[in-house]
This record gives sequence, structure tokens and C-alpha cells, in this order.
Amino acid sequence: MGKDVGTSMAVQPKRRMLWVSVGVNVVLLLLVCGLALYAFMLNVDLSDVKRRLSKEVEVRQQSERYLIETRNQLTESLREIEQLKAQLSYKEADSAARTTVAVKPALPVVIGFRSSILGKGLVAEIENTSDRHLTVILAVRNPTLSTARRFNLDLEPRSRVDFGHLEGWQFASGDEVGLFNDEFGALKVTVP
Repeated sequence: MGKDVGTSMAVQPKRRMLWVSVGVNVVLLLLVCGLALYAFMLNVDLSDVKRRLSKEVEVRQQSERYLIETRNQLTESLREIEQLKAQLSYKEADSAARTTVAVKPALPVVIGFRSSILGKGLVAEIENTSDRHLTVILAVRNPTLSTARRFNLDLEPRSRVDFGHLEGWQFASGDEVGLFNDEFGALKVTVP
């Protein structure tokens, strides 16, 4: 009977250890399952955040494209307004010059055109043939592009001034050129 008690005592710690080992393994298995579930939930949340972020990026890119298009339209509208203002001022100068042409003497200026040395369009050669200093307004209009500009020129007596793209206008065939001075009639030519 002493042997049975000793044997049963030795078997009991082994059983306890077996149950403890099984219990620890079950706890570890539950812990691993819990961690796997937590990782799965984090992955789902991360996917949702990525989806929302990509949608926000797409909306932002669309907004930026719209803003760029609106800016370009505004710039184009401002350019068109400036062109219309220039055309209006050219028309005003043209109508004012027409009303006073009959009473004023001819403007003592000769206009010729030559090719630009730099190869950009034509250059106007404006020559003052009088013995006095003249201040004139040069009004230029391109009917094809519907653009117009005005420039103030000071012409020395018996001198010639070259005017081209470096001075603010690249002349092309068909451009309308007008020179105006309060004391003289307007001089108008069309670029050949």
C-alpha cells in the first residue's frame, strides 16, 4: 500500500503538470486568436482609412484642376478686356483724327517697313522730315488677332527711329498703323 500511495503521489504532479500545460496552451491559443482578430480589425480599419484618404486626394486634385481652369479663364478674360480697351481707344483716336483731318496740315513723317535683323516680323522706320521736334502717338492694330496698342514716340528733327518687337510691337503684313499729333492730320498706313 505504501507503493501505491507513492506511485499515486508521483502520478498526481504529472497530471497537474499536464492540466497546467493544457491550460497554458488553451490560454496561449486564445491569446493568439485574439491577436489575430485584433490584427484583422486593424487591417479593416487601415483599408477604410486608405480608401477615405484616396477619395480626399482625388477630390483635392479635382478642386485644384478646377481652380487652374478658372484662373486660366480669368486671365483670358482680362486679356480680352485689355484688347477691347485698346481697340476702343484706337477707335476714339481714329474718329478724333477723322474730324480734324480737313483743317490740319499733313504730318511731316514718312513710314517705311523692313525685315527685322533678328528675324521677328517687320520693323517700322519712322522718319521725321521736318526741322522741329515732334511727339506723336503710334497706334497699331492687328485686325487678324484683334489686338491693338498705343505708344508715345519722340521724333528728333530730321531723324529716323526704328520701331519693332524690341520696342513693343512685332509688325506683320496687314497691320494698321496710325501716327497722331495734335497740330497735324493723322497719318495712316497698312503694313504691306
